[in-house]
Amino acid sequence: MPPKKTSLTIAVFGVMMLLLQLAKLARPYAPAAVVDFGPRQITMLPPAPVRRNTAIAPAKFTASAPNLIDEHDALKPFFQALWRTESKQAGAVTRILHYGDSPVTADSITADVRSLMQETFGDAGHGFILIAKPWAWYGHRGVEVSGKGWRIEPASQSPTRDGLHGLGGVNFQGSAGASSRFVLKEDHARMEIQYLSQPGGGVIQIAASGRAIDTIDTNGSDKHPAFQTVSLPEGARFIELSVSSGTARLFGVNFERNGPGVIYNSLGLNGGQVQVVVRYFEKTHWTAQLQHQKPDLVVVNYGTNESNYGDYIERSYSGELREVIRRIKSAVPNAAVLVMSPMDRAERDANHDIVTLPTIPRLVAIQRQIAVETGCAFFNTFQAMGGEGTMARWWDSQPRLVSADFTHPLPAGARKVGVLLYQALENNYRQFKSKQTERIAQQPPTGQTEQ
Repeated sequence: MPPKKTSLTIAVFGVMMLLLQLAKLARPYAPAAVVDFGPRQITMLPPAPVRRNTAIAPAKFTASAPNLIDEHDALKPFFQALWRTESKQAGAVTRILHYGDSPVTADSITADVRSLMQETFGDAGHGFILIAKPWAWYGHRGVEVSGKGWRIEPASQSPTRDGLHGLGGVNFQGSAGASSRFVLKEDHARMEIQYLSQPGGGVIQIAASGRAIDTIDTNGSDKHPAFQTVSLPEGARFIELSVSSGTARLFGVNFERNGPGVIYNSLGLNGGQVQVVVRYFEKTHWTAQLQHQKPDLVVVNYGTNESNYGDYIERSYSGELREVIRRIKSAVPNAAVLVMSPMDRAERDANHDIVTLPTIPRLVAIQRQIAVETGCAFFNTFQAMGGEGTMARWWDSQPRLVSADFTHPLPAGARKVGVLLYQALENNYRQFKSKQTERIAQQPPTGQTEQ
């Protein structure tokens, strides 16, 4: 038998571990239970030299200031696309890419914006969905996703050596037997498989409701992103994808209906932040992914994870945000770009009061100025939801709107943010449409000239 001291130590350790497990089980399931990877928790490349943000003062946000700022009519291409869609022009699909951090990985906020936009302008499909769950809470409202046998490499946690992570920032590699299943609540006309064509690439089988419908050979002469569209049989709700031979690399699938309508793609990445895009998204590959989507609007919704690091915000953040915007505008110059600020984020102070992190207003001010300087629109989520102290109010509200980390919204809180974003976009769109209609009405009839 071990000595008494050793036995006592083991017993105490066992009790502590049991208590930790019980604490975890007692905690309600929510994305809040997961810790994002901050800027210094992943391997870093040497930072590019950037100027400090000394010219940007901490902001005081007021209820009278607009939540959606668009000083350069940056949203015009998006609004023009929406107008075509609302007019029900044949095949007019408005496409939106919404990049964000952990709340977006569960389709929080984005699902609510999607449903509201599709109710108003038409439903053109679910859009992009990852091959499997990189995180237990990954999801897309209206679609059940499951997979097995994949080696999963998110850019924010275990980036690939070649930086090829597809549209959604996650690489999936699988050999024979790896498979995924998608269960849809509604019919879709087609599914696009997004993969890497490469020397020695494997073969993928696609089945709908248990019947084989197509095969994709991912073997190619060189590495390059590839896309194959498969028509789905009417009534097919159970879609299966499997590697039948060799090894294949996949990035995601895209479900679409025939337009007109809106496709709102939720592209959340756990630990998502601008420096992950700059340092771990291979530029040429990501450019090809963006161009293939032909987006009318790209939303850049990072900042939650960066708010942990005040020095990083002062020294490097502005340069890396500018670089992300530059890459998007270079890849898809005809798309509108909207910088969307993070929500309020709080912690308990020495008095145990719930208070806003001081980095949040500072970060929002930097985002606003850079958006204006780079010709982007800006949505002030922080201000729209109530500014400083919002998370304290959300924590005390009934029903509760935020998780115990005062960062991740619960479903009711996520819906509030989604509704705020939708209302801001819809209101500005109606103003745009009214001005355009008035301008057209003032033009002289065809064949006549103004006197």
